[in-house]
Amino acid sequence: MTPEQHATYRKSGYVVIPKLFTPAEMKPWLERLSGLIRGEIAPSEGMLVMRDVMVAKGVVQPERPEDAIAKVQDFDSDPVLRTYSEHPRLLAHVEGIVGEDIAAIHCMLINKPPGVDGRHPFHQDLLYFPFGPASRIVASWTALEPISRERGCLSVVPGSHRGELLPHKNPDWDYVNGGYFGAVGVGAHPDRVHLEMDPGDTVLFHPILLHGSGRNLSKGYRRAISTHFASSACRYRDGADTSGNRRYRMIRGRSTPGGILEPDAEAPTEPAPEPSTD
Repeated sequence: MTPEQHATYRKSGYVVIPKLFTPAEMKPWLERLSGLIRGEIAPSEGMLVMRDVMVAKGVVQPERPEDAIAKVQDFDSDPVLRTYSEHPRLLAHVEGIVGEDIAAIHCMLINKPPGVDGRHPFHQDLLYFPFGPASRIVASWTALEPISRERGCLSVVPGSHRGELLPHKNPDWDYVNGGYFGAVGVGAHPDRVHLEMDPGDTVLFHPILLHGSGRNLSKGYRRAISTHFASSACRYRDGADTSGNRRYRMIRGRSTPGGILEPDAEAPTEPAPEPSTD
């Protein structure tokens, strides 16, 4: 990451890295997604292939298998898909934000079919992670196909990462996918920016950044692959419920005593470093 990209991340809470992946690198991930959706490939351990809520409730009758699936959660045990989280070019950017000891804490493929609601209101990802500091957690989100506003691209609120974690609840909509919580009182933020992206473009964003997405109004799909990373030195917040946590995996470096991979050990005392500007 260049000094200019680091400066953008610190100021805005996100940065888009154009063409981080080539079509050849993304092809196996798209093929794997198609195989999972069509039932040609069995889900790996811990993986969840999620139907859209409107399909699950029988409101929408999908014409094709692709029209039914909203996302594939927790692909970390899949030998093909996990190569995204392990890609050296991606990790080189992630390391500049979280440090050299990197753990994968959540991963997913997003399909977002047409013909359903599929919106996700503005929210903050730190809601889903009971540890910190937030400055050492980052999401990567890579477009696998052209992603326009018509297809329901991501929207972000620049600078909102400098705020606090807000209360969240289910939006007052007829059909909301499970876990699609929204930050209370945010609504359609006037300062939002729509991130239209080309295949291979990758956005890195802070876990307190307000972001969301709209409906897919096209006839195609909005497909992306994403992983959240954290420093192994992150530690659980006091009183955090860790009973239902995902399994976190070291990607690079080593685990830290007292960190999220060794929660019962003595906690580290050194302060979290600022993102590098080198």
